[in-house]
Amino acid sequence: MKKLWYSLGLSFALMSAQAQVKPFQQNDRVIFVGNSITEAGAYVSYVYLYYMTHFPGKKIVIMNGGIGGDKASDIYRRLEYDILAKKPDVLILTFGMNDTGYFEFGNSDADKTAAERIEASRRSYQQIEQRLLQLPRIQKVLMSSPPYDETAKIGGNVFRGKHKAMLEVVKFQEAAARKNNWPFTDLFRPMTELNTRLQQNDSAFTLIGPDRVHPGNAGHLVMASLFLKSQGLSGKPVADIRIDAKAGKLQQAENCNISNLSASAGKVSFGYLAASLPFPVDTVARMWGNEQKQSDALNWIPFTADFNREMVQVGGLEPGEYKLLIDGQAIGKWPASAFAEGINLATLPETPQYRQAMSIMQLNLRRAEVEARLRRYYWVQGNFFDKKGLLLKDNAAALDSIRKYAKNDGMLRFHEENYETAMHKELRAAWQQEIDTIIGLIYSMNKPVLHKIEIVKI
Repeated sequence: MKKLWYSLGLSFALMSAQAQVKPFQQNDRVIFVGNSITEAGAYVSYVYLYYMTHFPGKKIVIMNGGIGGDKASDIYRRLEYDILAKKPDVLILTFGMNDTGYFEFGNSDADKTAAERIEASRRSYQQIEQRLLQLPRIQKVLMSSPPYDETAKIGGNVFRGKHKAMLEVVKFQEAAARKNNWPFTDLFRPMTELNTRLQQNDSAFTLIGPDRVHPGNAGHLVMASLFLKSQGLSGKPVADIRIDAKAGKLQQAENCNISNLSASAGKVSFGYLAASLPFPVDTVARMWGNEQKQSDALNWIPFTADFNREMVQVGGLEPGEYKLLIDGQAIGKWPASAFAEGINLATLPETPQYRQAMSIMQLNLRRAEVEARLRRYYWVQGNFFDKKGLLLKDNAAALDSIRKYAKNDGMLRFHEENYETAMHKELRAAWQQEIDTIIGLIYSMNKPVLHKIEIVKI
């Protein structure tokens, strides 16, 4: 596993040779624009949750701008009314999965068709690019799609050659970013490498999922990790405390304040005020049809080492076993040697700061659920009404039309009920107000508080 992580580290280092994505700043409005992988929203929410917990005083707004089925041409059509209308300061653009097609790869002229689709995607992207170049105020970031998994030994259709075609889209995205001096985040190559290496031990393994297209919660955490790495945020600890108990001295306090330190060879106590909260890891599979849990990704990538280190290291303790208490609550017990190496509090769900972070995670999930209703509304606009001459009409004719065609269109039928309420702008405004309220609540609850830590010999 260490060898795997080292190899991936080289890939990430190569990725960082691109222009670095600027970390989000106070009051930034950020939008991730993409297809169904973005609309599913998990990686977007994970990036947001990292900022909510690691930078609790830096209030930002991160928005989902994904619509299932979108190609670059679809994104261009909705750029004004859906994306730019949200007044973003930062726009992250990703596409490629749908652009390259699916069943066409089983035909005899698959290579020719793929080349035509890649060129069509390039032309549509250039239309997007020309519009974005007119908006110098917005920071633009190009991001590749995660890969299509055509190598996993699982059932279902396999579109041989699709992965290669997608790589061609990645190449022109990367070249376009370089030409415009825009940052580029590569998900495709690092995720392909990780997937390939893990399949060497289990040929049925897939980093993506059973449909080979849509990552589950774990795959989305890999995506979020890659994006955060592209922002240069890897290695920034929640906190890092180092104490010499024998000398009674504080040696290091990174990203935290330590007060009232009392240290001896048999007992240590101090006040602890961190500048960040730990990142709470979800253990529930939340993607329909995909059994991945976010926590599964911890077996694949060094997310904890990169983004979730809340270290308490105490040397100079007398040999023996010690209990750790926070605010008088027993958290666990470890030998002196373990404290000398360091205890990562971010991996202990019993700590009060982890429980605080879990509350933030639950609120963030609720925010994403409400936002998903708005994304389903825009799915109907982009995938149906735009093609019927009823874009943003939201009138009786629009409602009659969706009811008529939904009878024979399963995807439209899935969105029909949501549209019948979302068509009313007053209700959409109420949903947006609920989102804003939740964000405000999160930023009122996510501030770390002072805790008393005690390490006592048993």
